[in-house]
Amino acid sequence: MGQVPGIHSAVDASHATPALAERLVRYFRCKSAQDLEGTMALFAQRPCTYIDATLGWDLGSWAEIHAFFAQYMPGWPAHSASYPVRILGDLRSAVVFFTDTAGLFGPSELRLAGAVDMRSGLITRQVDYWDGRHFGVDNLASLQVPVDQFPTDFGETTVRGSTSAVMRGVVHDLADALHRGDGTAAARLFAPGAVFEDAPAHIRIEGPRSIGDYLTATAELLPYVGMGAGVRHVLGNELGGGYEFTSASGPVPRGIIGLELDRWRQISRLTAVWDGSLVDDAVLLSLAEKAIER
Repeated sequence: MGQVPGIHSAVDASHATPALAERLVRYFRCKSAQDLEGTMALFAQRPCTYIDATLGWDLGSWAEIHAFFAQYMPGWPAHSASYPVRILGDLRSAVVFFTDTAGLFGPSELRLAGAVDMRSGLITRQVDYWDGRHFGVDNLASLQVPVDQFPTDFGETTVRGSTSAVMRGVVHDLADALHRGDGTAAARLFAPGAVFEDAPAHIRIEGPRSIGDYLTATAELLPYVGMGAGVRHVLGNELGGGYEFTSASGPVPRGIIGLELDRWRQISRLTAVWDGSLVDDAVLLSLAEKAIER
């Protein structure tokens, strides 16, 4: 699998179809080359939505997205890049983990997880999620729109039916277990060698039993666990994808979970991304403490 020029790390497309991987690598190559028209040729004319779920930036049409990149691309530093790290799903919908190097959108790098919906190979919807703490809280404040100006519609109603039945079933069972705070039920959905990752908490846990214990212990802390947690939109296929989550309780209203599935449709890897700047240090310390096994 090719990569953006100048980036020497490989793209992990083991849980994506070759057609999706080729299309998204092409997208990031055009973006990194500051090829405005090449980038925009990969977006559908309509529907077309691009939202930054951490900053609250809401671009609701092809023309708005074109104007946005036309404004920012000329100021990008030489040798800067936006490059994919891991791609999950197919040409209908996907989750892509990617990095924007420093200088593209502020003085620090961004490590993002994008929800991507496509039709006929063109992007109809992209919503990016990332941790504001990694970017820097002061940097975040300079770019973020006021909370009351955040979008209330994330464009998911324009892209219904873009996910496989396999992924919908896995997400239904997982989200139901997490909603109930039932780590034991959630653990049954994970493969024997499964890995659980929470990006803002800097947590990595291996094995279903330990994952289940952690999810039970953190039911009142993690934004995607507990009675307030819900599903906004499911993405991907029988290889991988995930879902955008919502939370009606607590300080973190939204985020995304990437899922890799094995051949038996069990979860082999879960990666959660949300904005850690919305919780105080004590919450993150508690999340870390509860990962200690005794």
